Amino acid sequence: MAGHSKWANIQHRKGRQDAARSKLFSKLSKEITVAAKMGDPDPEKNPRLRLAVKEAKSNSVPKDVIERAIKKSQGGDAETYEEIRYEGYGPNGIALVVEAMTDNRNRTASNVRSYFTKSGGDLGQTGSVSFMFDRVGEIVYPASAGDADTVMMAAIEAGADDVESDEEGHWIYCADTDLNDVATALEESLGESETAKLIWKPQAPTEIADLDIAQKLMKLIDALEDDDDVQNVTGNFDLSEEVAAQL
Repeated sequence: MAGHSKWANIQHRKGRQDAARSKLFSKLSKEITVAAKMGDPDPEKNPRLRLAVKEAKSNSVPKDVIERAIKKSQGGDAETYEEIRYEGYGPNGIALVVEAMTDNRNRTASNVRSYFTKSGGDLGQTGSVSFMFDRVGEIVYPASAGDADTVMMAAIEAGADDVESDEEGHWIYCADTDLNDVATALEESLGESETAKLIWKPQAPTEIADLDIAQKLMKLIDALEDDDDVQNVTGNFDLSEEVAAQL
């Protein structure tokens, strides 16, 4: 299988910084509250909530914060968030998908548009770039979970569609509607995964070998991720090893 995209390493780099920790906790808590409000507050009876709690735990969100987010969904004063997807082009025509949860659509749209404009990018219509991505479930295991063949067999038996393995770990992909079932089946054969979530997977990532372009792109992604309404940002690019080492 092809090596896993370096995008994953860039995507999580801010999550490792203490300064971004509280913001990350806030975004994960929001997803938990929304998932619990839309379905059952019991993670075992609510697949979306179960995955949201799992993602929170994998990012070291304290148990009391998770429980508070679930309880918040049951209160009569719980905020009502709208899920919105924005699509556009960043520097050098790199396609970006921005997922947001907001209680004020106008505020969020205005902010997202300004980030794209300031970076020299262009915010497009819904559907303008998402055709370059596949909406899939992604389940991540550390390299210690087993060798590539072992993980591949477990993934096939669990109903997954594809696996990418390298020295850093294993990335298992499945249909978006099968994520909960595949993740549950894999836990029985491989144990607890690091993460299990829905993602936008680039079909043909563009390699960026120019440091200036990479810096402009990461500045745009940083601005988007710093916005309280933005939950996830995904791009159809891959950084060359030389550029990644300089960021």
